[in-house]
Amino acid sequence: MVFGILRKKPTSSEEVEEYIEIVPEETEKEKKIYVRVEKIKDEMDVIRVQKYLREGFIVFASIKEVKNRDLSELKRIIAKLKKTIIAMGGDMVGAGEDFLVLTPNFARVYRGMPEPKS
Repeated sequence: MVFGILRKKPTSSEEVEEYIEIVPEETEKEKKIYVRVEKIKDEMDVIRVQKYLREGFIVFASIKEVKNRDLSELKRIIAKLKKTIIAMGGDMVGAGEDFLVLTPNFARVYRGMPEPKS
């Protein structure tokens, strides 16, 4: 057998030889990216969304309820979220009229190809 040739059994007078087993490197496990779907109804929900962003989640947030109720509160909420996104180097974009997509620093929202300069 091949293993018998590579590994010699020590006799009582010989010292035990050390050997290194060569094993193929384990493939790096891919890190999964999670998307959270959240409803933002008031400023307390903003704190929760900020926490998820800091933990590395991509957040798809519904703002419909607060938009229909109070536009000034919606502006405050968006300003808080924008401040967090800028501080952490993430991205934020409106998706339709009722949703926001917020990403941490490792992800960007695709906005289409830039137009070539003429």
